[in-house]
Amino acid sequence: MMFFQRKKAEMVAEAEALPGRSTPIPTAGTHHVFDTPLSNAVPEGMEEAMFGMGCFWGVERMFWQLPGVHMTLVGYAGGYTPNATYDEVCSGRTGHNEVVRVIYDPAKIGYDDLLKVFWEGHDPTQGMRQGNDLGTQYRSGIYTYSDAQAEAARTSRDVFAERLRAAGYGSVTTEILPAPPFYAAEDYHQQYLSKNPAGYCGIGGTGITCPIGVGV
Repeated sequence: MMFFQRKKAEMVAEAEALPGRSTPIPTAGTHHVFDTPLSNAVPEGMEEAMFGMGCFWGVERMFWQLPGVHMTLVGYAGGYTPNATYDEVCSGRTGHNEVVRVIYDPAKIGYDDLLKVFWEGHDPTQGMRQGNDLGTQYRSGIYTYSDAQAEAARTSRDVFAERLRAAGYGSVTTEILPAPPFYAAEDYHQQYLSKNPAGYCGIGGTGITCPIGVGV
């Protein structure tokens, strides 16, 4: 059992990753909260963001509740297996992270606002896990679509890391990388906690306030 847990917490080598498939897996057609077509497209005037914070069920709910967010989708990114399934991701043999893709209106909500939710919504010091959820798919990650997003992510990491250290937490393990390909997850994962209000949510923050938006 301990060997299995250790292996799940180690990133698979690309040569050992599952092959995946050339076509996308089926997913939902409609956003369960917004009641609009579930779409990966970025409408004119909108911007995109992607975050990994642990189990994507609870993470997606944090973002769909924000005024100015146009669309949320859960899926897999950061690994090697194209169009992976949930079972494949859970095997630890894809390298993928469970992520939430956010499409938002920058006239109504800024990227810094999304970063504040990201940092305060989970514990970014836990490495390849989040709470009781163990595995590379639960790692903390910010996947950026521009140089400006990357700079904002690194700056916010540095200031939040100081707050965490002062409170006795360890080093931040969040990966900050250019956004990799996003593969939408299966139908039942999309807006899971809207479809199942009493469903599992393993996400919890540290209780430390991120100083974004207060002059930093």
